[in-house]
Amino acid sequence: MTEPKKTVPSVSVSYAQNGASTKSNELGMRPMQEAAYEKRGEQYLLIKSPPASGKSRALMFVALDKLHNQGVKQAIIVVPEKSIGSSFNNEPLAKYGFWADWEVKPNWNLCNAPGEDGGKVNSVGSFLESDDKVLVCTHATFRFAVDKFGIEAFDDRLIAVDEFHHVSANPDNKLGQHLGEFITRDKVHIVAMTGSYFRGDAEPVLSPQDESKFETVTYTYYQQLNGYRWLKQLHIGYFFYTDSYVDDILDVLNSDEKTIIHIPNVNSRESTKQKHKEVEHIMDVLGTWKGVDDETGFHLVERADGKILKIADLVDDESLKREKVARALKDPAQKNNRDHVDIIIALGMAKEGFDWIWCEHALTVGYRSSLTEIVQIIGRATRDAEGKTSARFTNLIAQPDAADDLVREAVNDTLKAIAASLLMEQVLAPKFNFVPKKPNNEAAPDFDYGEGGYDPKKCNVGFNEDTGQFQIEIEGLVEPKSKEAKRICQEDLNEVITAFVQDKTSIERGLFDEELVPEELTQIRLGKIIKERYPELDDEDRESVRQHAIAALNITQKAKEAALSSSGDEIKGNTALVDGVRKFAMDVRELDIDLIDHINPFGEAYAILAKTMSEESLKQVAAVISAKRTKIAPDEAIDYAVKARDFTRDRGRPPSATSQDGWERLLAEGAAAFMRYRAEGRYEQN
Repeated sequence: MTEPKKTVPSVSVSYAQNGASTKSNELGMRPMQEAAYEKRGEQYLLIKSPPASGKSRALMFVALDKLHNQGVKQAIIVVPEKSIGSSFNNEPLAKYGFWADWEVKPNWNLCNAPGEDGGKVNSVGSFLESDDKVLVCTHATFRFAVDKFGIEAFDDRLIAVDEFHHVSANPDNKLGQHLGEFITRDKVHIVAMTGSYFRGDAEPVLSPQDESKFETVTYTYYQQLNGYRWLKQLHIGYFFYTDSYVDDILDVLNSDEKTIIHIPNVNSRESTKQKHKEVEHIMDVLGTWKGVDDETGFHLVERADGKILKIADLVDDESLKREKVARALKDPAQKNNRDHVDIIIALGMAKEGFDWIWCEHALTVGYRSSLTEIVQIIGRATRDAEGKTSARFTNLIAQPDAADDLVREAVNDTLKAIAASLLMEQVLAPKFNFVPKKPNNEAAPDFDYGEGGYDPKKCNVGFNEDTGQFQIEIEGLVEPKSKEAKRICQEDLNEVITAFVQDKTSIERGLFDEELVPEELTQIRLGKIIKERYPELDDEDRESVRQHAIAALNITQKAKEAALSSSGDEIKGNTALVDGVRKFAMDVRELDIDLIDHINPFGEAYAILAKTMSEESLKQVAAVISAKRTKIAPDEAIDYAVKARDFTRDRGRPPSATSQDGWERLLAEGAAAFMRYRAEGRYEQN
């Protein structure tokens, strides 16, 4: 089989394969599970950890301790869909060194019970009155049960919520509302687990007041992938097609790779509206159909070279056929059999919680509903398996067409794909710890500062490979003062960046506005997002969060640029990002916050886009964006006026509208707009 033709990835990372994340201690715990268990005494525990890092088993260890040693009556495990309930089946933990086994009586795993969620509510009631210890149910069953029995009925119990990103602080989110009530009553223990602690709609998962009560265990993608034994490289790319995606799918599909293909939703513009014919067409371009395997229900397709491909169709509407295929995919006896299946074609299935360790390529056609969903799909390919050295995710998108009435929708899909790419770069990178450059700074213990070591005369970049953390000194960096601001800078920078890259105005201007002054985005737009997201912080703490977030985003972008080889698209070795950060820091005179603010966060994304989209389409998208350019709005004028005031205080003069510096001109324009709006009575009088 020939290699796919389109091979320019937007993200390409390599890892050390040191095996650390897959090794177990004397209790049978891998590193992430051990970190969670160390905090088992916390009443509210939030576990942020990638797919395949062992969150389900981490919960088992913590729950058993709470049930046996902390006076907790029962544990209720809540999962988003029935298929994930199997992750909490019985486990012989004592066999690997733990002091107890994990046991769930069959009648209390409601994910395996027939019937609808509403009908299972009485089972929850019976469990609450029983002496049994563990129940597993869906989010929906749990919501109905809380509505029926009330918050008080769950006192002194552990509520463990898997795939926690389904929760939202929005009052319309029922599960989020219930959790808020549980936290207010303060009579339950809560363990929340997620591989993507952000939502596609950019809504916060928890309110800041509730989130501050949680102790967080963070295990990064970098730690997870760097510690694998086999998987060394992960590539993420978005590519564009014209006409029907089925005609171009072989450009990105290599049938020698174990692949999950997610075809587009039937309501999307990428869909032909005939999903079954799309599946048939995909099989047709792969080879000659030879029938269906009686035992598994997999389609058998013979390639031109004679190889028989086993293809699982999860799109089929005939429930008996689809259930047979789904059952064959879940067969525990086949989990370690690489040859069991070659390609899985799905629509709404095989995403969150789907475990196929051999998956090497997750190919998604059309933009999905959220960044969260993209991260979950990527997680299907990031399992470690013997001999599997490389994995990739491809988002195949319809190229915007000037003749298309849906060109604006096409542009939106393109921007969302880029946003997903930018976010994944942050998710996959080592953790950034930023500190202000001060004369009395010293080298942090266990950090490698590169050739020549720590230099007190410059801004230093240290890296700890064991923990996957950078220590980066930045001139002029504002330190967070409050406990909440410190927590955000330590734990939530990716959530801030997620909100920023999903902001349409920011990404449109950053990619296609040739007159852009980067500070419009890095200071004004990002500042506004942080103000709306964290209204309880004071101005200084909000500025600290803003600086930390833009430093993480822009340093990642510049590191990627510095790590590219002379050919422009081949990443060097597993230290590429580390080397790139150091190279960027060395290439500038001084790593200060003003310099970082002056970098367009979307500049590198545009460079990738230009390689994958035709010049004509690029021009067309730019025209669509430029037509939407608006004047400075009244609320933004206030922000500009504040920055202009600070400029005047620091420089001893107001910003000039005729300055050679674009940011200074913009400050002058913004201050003038503020004065004009105030004269027009646009602002309330204080």
